[in-house]
Amino acid sequence: MHAYTGTGAVLAFIAAQAIVHGDDRRALASLFAATIVDATDGAFARRARVKDVLPEVDGGRIDDIVDYLTFVFLPLLLLDASGGLYRVAALPVIAVVLLSSLYGFVAPDAKSSDHFFTGFPSYWNIVVLYLLLFQVSPTYNALILLAFSALVFVRVGYVYPSRTPTLRVLTLTLGVAWGILLAAIIWLWPSPPRWLSIASLVFPVYYTVLSLVLNSRRSQR
Repeated sequence: MHAYTGTGAVLAFIAAQAIVHGDDRRALASLFAATIVDATDGAFARRARVKDVLPEVDGGRIDDIVDYLTFVFLPLLLLDASGGLYRVAALPVIAVVLLSSLYGFVAPDAKSSDHFFTGFPSYWNIVVLYLLLFQVSPTYNALILLAFSALVFVRVGYVYPSRTPTLRVLTLTLGVAWGILLAAIIWLWPSPPRWLSIASLVFPVYYTVLSLVLNSRRSQR
């Protein structure tokens, strides 16, 4: 199972290589594949009782290292390489994102006992995909990145799709459908149909609304 998790590192390298060579489509495809690995490795590891079989190996640490590369560092590298930020703003904006996300990974309450992510959970691969997909201007890209960076420190609970029990089946079903839409978008990159791009926003909106509603209920307890 740790080898399965480690494939995310290989996919991260493939994505980095694609970014260096200006192949945005291959970079996005590699990051998408790495996301699938990340979404499934925890469930497989728990089913295989990896902690009992390999107690000397910290799978969580492997997961965090690969996740930081896949969900934070490489998406920002892709956005910068694609001209998504003005040169003068690129370094300070990206530094803010990298440092805020680093805090998000190491914060003691990053994952709550009732299975929520606390603060914006560094979904930069998704943010960057949509910024590139909708060809957002560099000025607005910078503002959006800074806004999400600030949300890392706002202790709102975000749904952990595979573990938050409320509406989990619906969330996973919609998540799979969303993944299929994203796969189609990446396959048709750089010019997927507009309707497909807009339809793919349904799940992020659902996820955000569900997270805010459940967080409000948690805060009232």
